[in-house]
Amino acid sequence: MPTVSVDGHTIQYVTAGDGPPLLLLHGGIIDAGPVSWGEVIEPLAEDFTVYAPDLLGYGDSDVPDVDYTIERHVETMAGFVDELGLGTNDDEIHVCGLSMGGAVALGLALDTAVPVKRLVLVDCFGLGTELPRGKLSYLLSRLAILNKIAVALFRRSRSFTKASLAGVANDPDELSEDAVDRVWEYAKKPSACVAFRDFRKHEITKQGYRTNFTPRLGDLSVATLFVHGQHDEVVPVEWARRAADAAPEARLTILDECAHWPPREDPETMVRLLREFCLDS
Repeated sequence: MPTVSVDGHTIQYVTAGDGPPLLLLHGGIIDAGPVSWGEVIEPLAEDFTVYAPDLLGYGDSDVPDVDYTIERHVETMAGFVDELGLGTNDDEIHVCGLSMGGAVALGLALDTAVPVKRLVLVDCFGLGTELPRGKLSYLLSRLAILNKIAVALFRRSRSFTKASLAGVANDPDELSEDAVDRVWEYAKKPSACVAFRDFRKHEITKQGYRTNFTPRLGDLSVATLFVHGQHDEVVPVEWARRAADAAPEARLTILDECAHWPPREDPETMVRLLREFCLDS
């Protein structure tokens, strides 16, 4: 896969297709461009030039000793866009982000010069401060050893990997073999979860999540589609409803059979939604 250097760090990415640029940003934990977007890249390439990077610290991108905050990822992805020359010649970019990648996508639209044309936020993080388990979430974020044990179990057992996906998928048995295999493959990388553990340390405070774009949604100047799984236990669906009401030009689609991983739980619907929304001029 091709790579590009951003601020001296190598970012690996998947690209395919010939059309308007579409940037796909994955989530956290054990994720990468091919992990969450593996089933939608090829069909989307029929209409777009798709770019699915591994965020800094994830997949096969570099894992430098930095603070893996949302701001860091926004800065790196803005550099990625600039290094590839995307958005030049008045060619605006469609940006779609999943979970943590949704917060990065929002940051690109609100805080950078990246020319975002359409914004799609899938089970988007950064739309509220409430911790899902209250103070317990904060305490668990400080116990890195628990995450390291979980990653070690992922590496040892594909069946454990699949069972653990119940945390993000409404029905893991309905996931494709490729979805499970990709997570298992990337869990075996030595850097698996290093960036996520650091992100969690910075992001989770005793008062709640640090990143919250909700007060700024009124400043969004691009058409935005919120997509959310009805059964998401990671990011509450209420956050998406509240955000869609606050953004000036927004739509909301709730997927009744999905939890936190729509690009893998229902890739056909995700492709259709992206096509309809981004190509609707």
